[in-house]
Amino acid sequence: MIRFKTLFLLILTVLSAVGSAQVKVRIFANQSPESAIFTVIEGIYEMKFSDGQILRIAKDEPVIIMKYNGRLAVKKRNTYGFICDSLLITGKTGNDSFSIRMNGSFHAKQLYSGDLQCFPDLGTLVFINICDVEKYISGVVMAEGGAGRNLEYFKTQAIIARTYMYKYFDKHNSDKYNVCDNTHCQAFNGLSSDTLLNEAALETRGIVILDKDSTLIISAFSSNCGGETASSEDVWLLKEPYLKSVADPYCHFSKNAAWQKSFSSTEWFNYLKKAGYTEVSKDLSVFNFLQKSRLTDYKSGSFIIPLRTIRTDLDLRSTFFSVYSTGDSIILKGRGYGHGVGLCQEGAMIMASKGFTYREIINFYYTGVFLSDIKNAVALP
Repeated sequence: MIRFKTLFLLILTVLSAVGSAQVKVRIFANQSPESAIFTVIEGIYEMKFSDGQILRIAKDEPVIIMKYNGRLAVKKRNTYGFICDSLLITGKTGNDSFSIRMNGSFHAKQLYSGDLQCFPDLGTLVFINICDVEKYISGVVMAEGGAGRNLEYFKTQAIIARTYMYKYFDKHNSDKYNVCDNTHCQAFNGLSSDTLLNEAALETRGIVILDKDSTLIISAFSSNCGGETASSEDVWLLKEPYLKSVADPYCHFSKNAAWQKSFSSTEWFNYLKKAGYTEVSKDLSVFNFLQKSRLTDYKSGSFIIPLRTIRTDLDLRSTFFSVYSTGDSIILKGRGYGHGVGLCQEGAMIMASKGFTYREIINFYYTGVFLSDIKNAVALP
């Protein structure tokens, strides 16, 4: 009975996220804004202050929002300013959009849909975009989906992004929003203007990837797997049955399929020495290392170091590389770009161009999963 109650409550948690057609996204999360300029692009907006006052904003009319003695100072053109604890700017037509730019920023204005909430916190301003889930998904795919120009590829990326969003929907609940706009969650730079991409999100509305227990999967992906994806336990020490190594024949000739980096023999020896290498040899061939299929460790004699450590330390594109000595140099010849777990973006692009559907692409890269409406997802203890 206790287990049944626990499962029931967890199912309700998933359904509470499903029931919401909106998502709260903290924008400019990796910055510490002190002020911003808000402008209506389309529709009608109203500002509601913490004391209950409401003020309408006209199209193309800038509103300045800034910190002031631990509170907010808000100034609209041709009106006096307001001091408040928090601010909610709401769209009234259902097809409303706005731009916002951090004051003093030289970056282009970013466009958003839906509403905007703002409040001061720990010396900075927190901006939360409350928007339609599918418009958020389109924006994520625009930021993270790569350069593929195929509808089936965009559908694939939309489903991956949607799966991630719902799996981590409560990630920032204590911070008063659902997800942030940087890679801590998913990159999101506002509205997508790409009609094909927007179509992909709408045509897959509500579809997510579930494992055999109807639980949302970790929908990992990387730019290029180098011809073989990695198992999750080899990268994150987290064993997931659907994140298994898969031979990928589709990405071999893509942009990020191969890379190379050279070091002098002294640089390579000194790096390994800092990592604990103690052997002495004048023959550089002792450093040679062949990786035809993905391995987890680099080995030279009795010395072993995790490949992921080398990748991090030397800022390499992947762990999928071989080591060759030539003359007085050490050359790393690598394959792929990224951690290699889950879907290979460039491989998926080629699959889509060859006529594979999003269902076939997803089932190729994720083992033993199925696609379903988010309403069928279950959270297990």
